[in-house]
Amino acid sequence: MKQVPLLIAGEFVASKTSSFIDVTNPANNEVIAQAPIATNDEMEAAIAAAKEAFKTWRDVPVTERARVMMRYQALLKEHQDEIAEILSQETGKTFVDAKGDVWRGIEVVEQAMNMPALMMGETVENVARGIDTYSYIQPLGVCAGITPFNFPAMIPLWMFPMAIAAGNTFVLKPSEQDPLTPTRLAELFLEAGAPKGVLNVVHGAKDQVDHLLNHEDIKAVSFVGSVPVGQHIYKTATDNMKRAQCFAGAKNHSVIMPDSNKQQVINNLVGASVGAAGQRCMAISVAVFVGESKEWIEEVAAEIAKVKPGLWNDDEAGFGPLISPQAKQKVIGLIQKGKDEGATCLVDGSEATVEGYESGNWVGPTVFTDVTTTMSIYEQEIFGPVLCCVTVDTLEEAIALVNANPYGNGTSIFTSSGAAARKYQHEIEVGQVGINVPIPVPLPFFSFTGWKNSFYGDLHAYGKQAVRFYSETKTITSRWFDGDIPSGPNLTINLK
Repeated sequence: MKQVPLLIAGEFVASKTSSFIDVTNPANNEVIAQAPIATNDEMEAAIAAAKEAFKTWRDVPVTERARVMMRYQALLKEHQDEIAEILSQETGKTFVDAKGDVWRGIEVVEQAMNMPALMMGETVENVARGIDTYSYIQPLGVCAGITPFNFPAMIPLWMFPMAIAAGNTFVLKPSEQDPLTPTRLAELFLEAGAPKGVLNVVHGAKDQVDHLLNHEDIKAVSFVGSVPVGQHIYKTATDNMKRAQCFAGAKNHSVIMPDSNKQQVINNLVGASVGAAGQRCMAISVAVFVGESKEWIEEVAAEIAKVKPGLWNDDEAGFGPLISPQAKQKVIGLIQKGKDEGATCLVDGSEATVEGYESGNWVGPTVFTDVTTTMSIYEQEIFGPVLCCVTVDTLEEAIALVNANPYGNGTSIFTSSGAAARKYQHEIEVGQVGINVPIPVPLPFFSFTGWKNSFYGDLHAYGKQAVRFYSETKTITSRWFDGDIPSGPNLTINLK
């Protein structure tokens, strides 16, 4: 059985642990590898390697750090199909979707290549007579990233390229459910010329995460995952005086106005709700039909019903299996709760299967209507291919409904009215808003900006905010005397 290695001090090594976590193919639940639960000594070695590497990496010119990212970007593009195939086999994603996962990560590496401009400070000459003030942006030290199963390429690439290009070193703890993709990313990073110890990769579960959170040499922690884990990580990290950015749960709404293009709405809702089996933190899980647009619900459901789950290399498959049997049982349980609590199930995927792969974690597309905000399928993040349809009479009601939700990751509105779109984007209390765009994940020169219970922290992922998260600002005020030195002390706080 293939054992996933650790990356410590520039070397891929077999763990000395006696405890492993099975990595399975979600399409049939066969074990394809084993991820080690790293020992305390291995965790300490990875952190120590990153701390030692920081001593020299921080002084490498930012232009040279950017060139490492340039070479890395080229390698990721060259190996995109290979990475996507690894990703597909351990997550179940279709090959096309897996390539998209890799590509969105490559885009962040491209942003990291721009680090010389992103780390530019500020200066003002003559803030007082003969005194200049200027600032430098400098790295923090050793940073850590804890990543989820659903984007094993994109989300690690959200983190370590930006941190490392800014002059930090990094310890990555990827999801134990799909560690093969991050391992390949790390191999290519070394091939791009990254020095030993700049990136380290460890594997494990809660104890290994807590080791990072409690270690005095870790200066900042980035996390993407569920609400309870995000809350634990944020509290533990900040209690230990670390910076933390924790992206947590979501319940994303798409508001459908009656003046929108019906076919555009249908096309976009299908992909945004059941694509990737609904295992996206930005998936549209609630469609809010305003006024007469409620008449489109059955047409939306009919189109979603045509999407079929299947294998990663099946061109006819719309999406793959859920990541685990536990995830499948959670989704099926919520579908049953929706029925029990009075929602109308227009499309039921709870008994879906794929011929020859009946043991896989399959759930078919599912659509509910007559959903209320007190139902379990509305209140909880389902994280499966399930769309809940809600009806309201006005845009104002739709805005109030979305704003009352405790999550604020993403939302969208479909309309042909500029006034309606302007009102929505201004009044909605959600961090990322799409106008006729169903999943408004920003490109990496902006930042990923979830609000409310979807995010714990102050500075968000990638873009300019990531540079601030992974750096400190040093401000220098200087004076050089040329000629006579002023007589007498200055006993005030004023610059003279």
